[in-house]
Amino acid sequence: MAKWQTLYRKLIVNGLAASSLVPSRLRHALYRSAGIDVRTRFLSPRCFFSGNRIRIGERSFVNYGCYFENHGEITIGKGVSLGMEVMLCASTHEMGGAEQRAGKPIGLPIRIEDGCWIGTRAVILPGVTIGAGCVIAAGAVVHRDCEPNGLYAGVPARRIKELPAKAQVAKLHAL
Repeated sequence: MAKWQTLYRKLIVNGLAASSLVPSRLRHALYRSAGIDVRTRFLSPRCFFSGNRIRIGERSFVNYGCYFENHGEITIGKGVSLGMEVMLCASTHEMGGAEQRAGKPIGLPIRIEDGCWIGTRAVILPGVTIGAGCVIAAGAVVHRDCEPNGLYAGVPARRIKELPAKAQVAKLHAL
């Protein structure tokens, strides 16, 4: 990436677009102009994007102060809700020697499938896929894949409850 493109991204994406003074339509346009694949208009201020290998699906909601560190690709499906200050960290390091333990950086993708709800200040670590319809509790640290339609909580996050699937919810509403 050229130096001017990096500067543009820093100034526009993490400066101007992150401001609470910028209307949501303009914020959306600024993110798209920086190469971020944003298909929703529900983007709150004060979010940080370290790159543009990010896709945010239709009807998704990104709350205040979310952090997208994407040395690896980040994909957020349709109808996903991110609580305040959710942190998506798509990179780690190889284990280095005693002189420097954090070795060569490695990017691993993060994928959040359709309909998930990620609670405030949850942390999603590199290489994780969160299955459709999951709820991740506030403050959880997700270091492994999450099976669909589950409630995950804790540090490290673990499945604590089975949630009804879409077809089951429709049946409940019909009663």
